[in-house]
Order: sequence, then structure tokens, then C-alpha cells
Amino acid sequence: MVSDPLVVGRIGRPHGVRGEVTLEVRTDEPDVRFAPGTEIATDPASAGPLTVERARWHSGRLLVRFAGIADRDAAEGLRGAWLVVAPDDIRPSADPDEFHDQELVGLAVVTTDGADVGRVTDVLHHGQDLLVVRGPGGERFVPFVAALVPEVDVHGGRLVIDPPPGLLDES
Repeated sequence: MVSDPLVVGRIGRPHGVRGEVTLEVRTDEPDVRFAPGTEIATDPASAGPLTVERARWHSGRLLVRFAGIADRDAAEGLRGAWLVVAPDDIRPSADPDEFHDQELVGLAVVTTDGADVGRVTDVLHHGQDLLVVRGPGGERFVPFVAALVPEVDVHGGRLVIDPPPGLLDES
């Protein structure tokens, strides 16, 4: 069975006129993942693979220049492309309370009293991590914080939530 590639970044807008792009980082190891000389696959595949020529931090954003991308127009052509790696290239975390998105997607979700809520279909990163849970009551967004998600059992295939009143309401 071939595993789906994992996203480590997304190419944003061009920066300047010499081919640099902003990068939305989706990895805990950006300095390793985007080191000069590193080749990275893309989705869509037609955009790459890309080889990092230079990476630097500027005002809290990672700016990357890829080999062969020499001007703003070429950089604009990469906008929106996902940078991906094989799952085997991601090291497991030593922190028992840290999870990769791909470990969470597909887990069954139940409440602390055992009620079935659905399955995790996605993890969103918008200031706060949100689990997207699809079940009989539709799609729900559950903040991925210890107070609301007291148990994650990746090997057992389930995640327990302790929802406050209103979180699972259909309104």
C-alpha cells in the first residue's frame, strides 16, 4: 500500500523580483526541510520537483528561492502549489501529546460518555488547531486542546472529546 504524501508547506505570493516566494510552513523542522540543496516534490506534480536554492526568514515569514525560478513571473506560477514529502521522511515525535495531522485523520470520535460523534476528516491550522469531524449530525469543528480532547488513542483508532454545551449542536 502506498501512503499519501504529507504536506510540509504551501507556496504563497512572490517576494521581490528575483524569484523568491513566501512559504506557508507546515512542518516543525523548516530549517531542515527547506535547507539549500533539498529537493521537494509538489502537488500538483507538474510544478516540481523543486530544489531549494536559498531560504531565509524575513519578518517572521520564510522566504524561499528555488533553482530555476529567476523572476517574479516564474515565482507567481508556483503560487498555491503544495510542497510534499513521503510519510517515511517524517520522524515520529518524542512528545506523547504531539500528533501529525495524518495520525488524526480517520480516527473515530466519541464523547466521554461514549456517544458516537463521527470521524476526523481533516485538521485545520487557523490560529488554533481545529479537528474537522464528520458524523451523523453533519460536520463539526472541535478545537484541538487538552480541555476538549482529553484522550487520543492513535493505535486504538479513536479520539475522546469532552464537548462543552453547544459545541455539537446542529445550529
